[in-house]
Order: sequence, then structure tokens, then C-alpha cells
Amino acid sequence: MMSPVRKMFDGIASRYDFLNHFLSCGQDVLWRRACCRELRRMNPGKRLLDLCGGTGDFAVTYEKFNGKQDVSILGDFSYEMLKGSAGKKTAAKPVQLDAMNMPFADGAFDVVLNGFGMRNLPDANKGLKESARVLSAGGYLQILEFFSPRNAFNKFFYKCLAPLFIPVLGAFFSKREAYEYLVNSVIRFLPVQDFVKLAEENGFELVHVKSCFWGVAYRVLLRKGAAK
Repeated sequence: MMSPVRKMFDGIASRYDFLNHFLSCGQDVLWRRACCRELRRMNPGKRLLDLCGGTGDFAVTYEKFNGKQDVSILGDFSYEMLKGSAGKKTAAKPVQLDAMNMPFADGAFDVVLNGFGMRNLPDANKGLKESARVLSAGGYLQILEFFSPRNAFNKFFYKCLAPLFIPVLGAFFSKREAYEYLVNSVIRFLPVQDFVKLAEENGFELVHVKSCFWGVAYRVLLRKGAAK
């Protein structure tokens, strides 16, 4: 049976890119670029997985900054979202999958991107564990995510402003319930400090945490440590 969250994403796929750019005033594009520039400086290998990749914007940006990959996969649980990657400038092959139980061998990738997908998993711990499994030793996991608010500005934004305007705009352009879910999923998710601690418990080393727009989102770059 299809999960309600997957059904919801299938239902908004046709307007997903537009609303991402519109609601963030184009900041999501800049955040992805910053992630990919930073990874270029790390000089990773050439096997890429864009996990929870939706319509493939992260993969497109990564390939623009880091060149053609030997292996490039766009993975998501929503078939309709993956269909939205058609025609985009990416060589990533779309694969419908469960991010907590992926059909890939251990160490299959050098870089795993995850843009705004970790908080949609039923279990972030399992998601991190599985991402670590498919990464090679020394490989990178780049998270771009909205984390549970902890500072005054974030709390005001997500608990006062966002519930007022995001679902209303979502209703106008797409489906109100999907964008009510977006706001609620952020509030229910882990704070960034707790997420980093969970990642470290799953074999990752923190490279850095960088705030985007006063902490509305965060870029979290993790490196898989060597097996102990």
C-alpha cells in the first residue's frame, strides 16, 4: 500500500520545482550551489547518488560544478517526482527506491546528496545508517535540510509566519495539505545539533554545519569514517 506521504508527493510533483523556488525566493537554488562548490573542494570520487532527489535539481547542480560522473543515480520513493527529471540536464538515472533499504551494494557511491528529504523518512536513524552503508570509506554525505527550530528567529518563522503564508500559497498553486505537512514536518524534526550527533553515532565525521538564511535551513557536510 502506498504511504500517505508518498501519495502526497506524487500529487504535487508537477508544481514542486516552481513552489520550491517561489517559497524560498530562489534561495534553494543558491543553497544547492553552495553545497556543490564545497564538495568540489573535497575532490570526491565520481560515483553520485542524489537521494530523496525528487525531480533531480541537486543532481543537475552537482554535475554542473563537478562534471560528468562515472555513476549517477537519482533516487526517490515518488515515481511522479522522478518523472519530473525528464528533460533536465543530468545524466542521473532515475530509480524508485526506499531510502532506508536501498538496492545498492555496500560502498557503491562516493557522494550522497540529500536535499530536504531526511525529515520525510519514517526513521532518520535508519536513513543515516543506510546512507553510510552505500558510501565508500571517506565518502561524503551532503545534507541540505530544514531542521527543528531552536533560536528565536527560527521559532518565530516556523511557528508564527510559516503556518500563515506557506499553506495559503500552497493551496493557491497546488495542495494546501501538502504545505501544511511541510511546516509540521520541520517542527517535528530533529534540531541540527541532535541530527549531527545521530550521524556521528552512525559512523560519520562532521566536516561542517553552515546556516542558510539565519538558520531557516542548514547545510550539513558529513564524511564517512573508516571502519573500526
